[in-house]
Amino acid sequence: MAADASTKRLQKELLDLQRDPPPNCSAGPKGANLYDWAASIIGPEGSPYEGGKFLLDLMFTEEYPFQPPRVRFRTRIYHCNFDRRGNISVDILQRSGWSPALTVAKLLLSISSLLADCTPTQPLSLDIASLYLNNREEHDRIARVWTMRYATGRSLCRCSLADASRDHHCCCGR
Repeated sequence: MAADASTKRLQKELLDLQRDPPPNCSAGPKGANLYDWAASIIGPEGSPYEGGKFLLDLMFTEEYPFQPPRVRFRTRIYHCNFDRRGNISVDILQRSGWSPALTVAKLLLSISSLLADCTPTQPLSLDIASLYLNNREEHDRIARVWTMRYATGRSLCRCSLADASRDHHCCCGR
């Protein structure tokens, strides 16, 4: 019975996403399995993630929409609210913050909003949160380099973060 309800809900959300996708976001099943989705978010304009295409996996259970999907970032990102395994620190992905009224579209918008304005008070990476709070310019520079390297599909630069001097400038802005 729960599977029927979750299947109907996911089918409806898929149709809604196809008719009216959220800005700079897309999502849908990877194949025939309606419970296994891929999504993408384009980095928000004016953010260090601008121009990047960030890929995510969304895994639903038969308890959806009463339980949140499991979401993992597949694209590497330099952001205090994401960890190396692709976990995301956003309230609505916690059982206590999830509501059946939320949709995939609202979830993608929430994650996109997190890219535009991180939450250093709820970090998954303390080092990145500290840099964000104490040296925003350097944080944003590194985030732009990571975006170029991992989220644009092109590698324009062979610079290493560890060996570049302050006098050296290349395509990555260093």
